[in-house]
Amino acid sequence: MAESSRRLAADELKRELQIRVNCIVEDADYSIEDTDEAMHCLSALKDLKLRATPPPEYVCPLSHQLMKDPVVLASGRTYDRPFIEKWLNEGNRTCPETKEVLPNSDLIPNLLMRKLNSLWCNDHGIELPDKDHGVFPESDRHHFNSLLEILSSNHDVPEKIKAAKLVRILTKRFPPLRAFFEGDSVAVTKLLHPLMSGNVNDHPKLQEDLITTVMNISLHDANKKLVATNPVVIPLLVESLKFGTLETRSNSAAALCTLSSLESNKCIIMKAGALEPLVKLLDEGPLLAMKDAAAAIVSLGVVKENRSIAVFEGAVKVIMKKITDRILVDELLVLLAMLSSYDKPIEQMVKLDAVSCLLSIIKEDTSDKSKEHCIAILHTLCYNDRTRLQEMSRDESVNGTIANLALNGTTRAKRKAKEIVERIDKYFSGVQTS
Repeated sequence: MAESSRRLAADELKRELQIRVNCIVEDADYSIEDTDEAMHCLSALKDLKLRATPPPEYVCPLSHQLMKDPVVLASGRTYDRPFIEKWLNEGNRTCPETKEVLPNSDLIPNLLMRKLNSLWCNDHGIELPDKDHGVFPESDRHHFNSLLEILSSNHDVPEKIKAAKLVRILTKRFPPLRAFFEGDSVAVTKLLHPLMSGNVNDHPKLQEDLITTVMNISLHDANKKLVATNPVVIPLLVESLKFGTLETRSNSAAALCTLSSLESNKCIIMKAGALEPLVKLLDEGPLLAMKDAAAAIVSLGVVKENRSIAVFEGAVKVIMKKITDRILVDELLVLLAMLSSYDKPIEQMVKLDAVSCLLSIIKEDTSDKSKEHCIAILHTLCYNDRTRLQEMSRDESVNGTIANLALNGTTRAKRKAKEIVERIDKYFSGVQTS
C-alpha cells in the first residue's frame, strides 16, 4: 500500500472510529455492533501502524526514517547517507551515537542493509524509493531557507509572490522537506510573515500559496502541534477561510481538518472562531471546498462543545438544504448524525421537514451507511415526539420503508428500524384501545 493510500485509509478509519465512539459515549442505547465496529477500527489502525513501522535497525538514528541509502561510518554505525553527510558537513567529527572521534569521514555503502530494507518493504507492500528519491540536498535546504528569508524580509511583493509559489511547490513535491519546520517554529512565522500586516487577502495569489503551504506542512505528523500552537497560524487560517479565493478557503479548511486530528488542537481551532466560516464555506463553496469544510467540522465535532457551536452557526439548515438537493449526501449524513445528539438540532430538523427527506433517501439506492445514519437520526427524532412518529407511520403504511430496512439494513440500522416499527405499532395500538 502506497503511503498516500495508507494515510487515506487511516483517516477513513479514524472518522468511522469517531462516529462509533460518539454513539457509545452519548447513546444510552448503543449496540454491541457499535463496540465491535470501534474495536475493528482500532485493530485496523494498529495493523496499519505496525505495517508502516520498520524494525528499529532499519531506521536511520538521525532522520528516524527508513534508510534509503544506508552507509557505514568509521565507527561501524549505519546511517542514511544524506543525513550523515549533513552531520559531517556541519563540521562534526564524532559519531552521532557513540560520540567517539572519527579517524576519517569515509562512508561505505551498507549493501546488506539496503537489501534487508528492500525485502522488508516488499513484504509490507511499501515501495522503497530510489536512494535519491525524496532526499533534499543540503544546498537546496539553504535555498529553501533563503526563500523563507525573502518572505520575512522587506523584499518587494512580486519577489515574495515568486518565493511563496516556490515554497508551495517544494513542500508538495518533496514531502521530506516538510520536516524542515519540525524543529524550527520560527520558520512557520517566517513563512506567514507577508500575511501578518494589512489585510490577509491584499494579495490573493500570495495568500493562496502560503495557506496551501501550511496545508502541505501540516500533513507531516510531527508538525501538527508545532503549527497549531504557533500563535499566528490558526488565526490566519480562520481569516483566510473568511477572506480569500475559493481555493484559499478550501485549503484553509483542509489544513484545519488535518491539524484537528490532534486532540489538543481542536480547542485552539474552536476558540479562534473557525466553525462559523467553515459552515459558511459548506453553504457557499463548490464541491471540493464543501468536502473539506464538512470533514473539518466532523473532526472538530468530536468535542461536544464544538457541535453546539456548529449548530448555532446554522450547520443543520445548511446540511438539510444540501442533502435535500442530493449534494454530498454520504458525507453530510455523517455530520448530521453527529450533530443530532441534543434537543436544539432536533428542533431545527423537525422544522426543516427532515423526516420526509430522510425517508426519501432510505428509499433511494444509497449506501448502507447512509441508510444507517438516516434511520439513526429518525430514531432520535421520533423518540419523544409522537407527531414525528405519526408522520413516519403514515409513510410506513404506504411504503413500508422502515420495515424493509429492519430486514435488509446493517445490524445497527435493523435494530433502529425495528424499534421505530415497534413504537409505531404501540402508538396505533394505544389509539385503537383508547
